[in-house]
Amino acid sequence: MTRTFLWPCAAVSAAMLFTSLPAHAEGYQVNTLSTRQLGMGHTGTALKLGAESQFFNPAGMAFMTGNVEADASFNAIMPSATATVGGKEYKTDCDPSTPFSVFGAFRISDSLKAGISVYTPYGSSINWTDHWPGATLNQSVKLQAFTVQPTVAYRILPNLSLGAGLTLTWGSVDLHKGLLSGEQLNQLIGMLAPQLPVPSFAGVTPASARLTGNAGIACGVNLGAMYDVSRNVTVGANFRTKSMMKVKSGKANVDYAVSDPTIQGLLAQRLDGLSKTEFMAEMPLPAVLGIGAAWHNDRWTVDVDWQLTFWNAYKNLDIEFKGAEDLNQHLPKNYHNSSLVRGGVEWNATKRFDVRAGLMVDFSPCDKEYYNPETPGMTKIEPTLGCTFNPTPWLGINVGFMYVAGLGVDNASYTSENIITKQPTTFTADYRLHSFTASLGLSLNF
Repeated sequence: MTRTFLWPCAAVSAAMLFTSLPAHAEGYQVNTLSTRQLGMGHTGTALKLGAESQFFNPAGMAFMTGNVEADASFNAIMPSATATVGGKEYKTDCDPSTPFSVFGAFRISDSLKAGISVYTPYGSSINWTDHWPGATLNQSVKLQAFTVQPTVAYRILPNLSLGAGLTLTWGSVDLHKGLLSGEQLNQLIGMLAPQLPVPSFAGVTPASARLTGNAGIACGVNLGAMYDVSRNVTVGANFRTKSMMKVKSGKANVDYAVSDPTIQGLLAQRLDGLSKTEFMAEMPLPAVLGIGAAWHNDRWTVDVDWQLTFWNAYKNLDIEFKGAEDLNQHLPKNYHNSSLVRGGVEWNATKRFDVRAGLMVDFSPCDKEYYNPETPGMTKIEPTLGCTFNPTPWLGINVGFMYVAGLGVDNASYTSENIITKQPTTFTADYRLHSFTASLGLSLNF
């Protein structure tokens, strides 16, 4: 296989692997790190949540009243997206994603608390099917990421606390994408074997790549401060630092949807080399700043949070090929900073039953001219509901629901290089997105 033919395939494939990793920031932000807080718009920057504060604001853990607290949440996210191309609508066929979180914390002294948590900050899947018109950009993606965070929090004054946690994040991705369309296969046959009859490959993706990669551990810090302005008003701030995810050796395999042995052999001459290609790349997990304010009394709690994600750190994607430095790629992404606004209310209806409601508005960091269907990012409106039943003073059963309504984006485009002509090819579609999340959790307090 010649290098001039290989590099567009490998470069675009590698790019797709990495552009899938930041899906939490646009296509499917995982706002399910607490069943209890999910029902309240996933707020928490200015709330004293005990063990769960390790994620939302580590400083809140210092106000923990029990000796030992534990919380676990289990979720099912059911997304659906559509793309309209040339007046015809194509719909994803996605399996549910199942992110989870487990938080544990304990008292060292009245002022000092410590804890550890395990959660899935990124976890999504999207399946556009094998033979849709955008298959050369993406057929399907399955993403999993896991974070372990040890945390300490200290109450330096009766109304002021600080907290810090070390985040250790790693993950994996399984990506399927088409390497060329049916029309491009017709061109390839005409170029390399004009004597062969050219059947119609319309609507077929003749060859696809499956890319798998494991990212090593990325380290970061989760910092927080919380201050009681008065008996009924609390403010908080949270900052999660930027960290880097790195894949040192990505792998690829090629599958063929063409049964004719002559044409499959022609494709294999050009594409089988992709299975022998390894690449290295890295991308930032951007810094996140959150501030919040809460009002509370004996029966009501109201909280408003604002979060800024510093996506301007993701301007380019650089890919390096082992033993083939001439294939190295420098791909522009040009993300911009994006905001997420959250609000929620909780009502202690009885001593054993709490009711919650919330709303999130999540603004996309992705520009229309860099819009790729593996993460159909768009501004989203996300209403939530939830409740907690306490059968005993030390046990809480939490239930939460969230609906995500994407506002849609029309004439969104993505330009990649045609692997046959080496010329830019632009794919344009109108995208719509929605999803439903159901969450179940348990809380223990001793």
